[in-house]
Amino acid sequence: MKRFNITVNGKAYDVAVEEVTDGSAPAMISAPAAPKVASAPAPATVTPAGEGEKVTAPMPGTILDVKVSVGDSVTKGQALMILEAMKMENEIVAPCDGKVTSVTVKKGDSVNSADTLATVQ
Repeated sequence: MKRFNITVNGKAYDVAVEEVTDGSAPAMISAPAAPKVASAPAPATVTPAGEGEKVTAPMPGTILDVKVSVGDSVTKGQALMILEAMKMENEIVAPCDGKVTSVTVKKGDSVNSADTLATVQ
């Protein structure tokens, strides 16, 4: 069994690899579970004055939870919703302080990259 240190996106992982030479199946090795929640700030598109900032989906996925409603006051970086993409939960955060003026998705909705999820003014 050979051990390697692998770095992925700045996070180091210790990996054990078994070399198989006789065609037999390798032994099962349990790996440490990856973190379940990852923060991925949603890119916000600046819109003309008076309309607020649109919060868009950074990648395709499914909305797992919507944490705000229209009229709620939010602060920059506050989680607005959870987007599941590639088996990871990503927090979609407010791009600025303000008031939520629209929420265009609900729990269970599928979204594409750059779809508008909410507007903060």
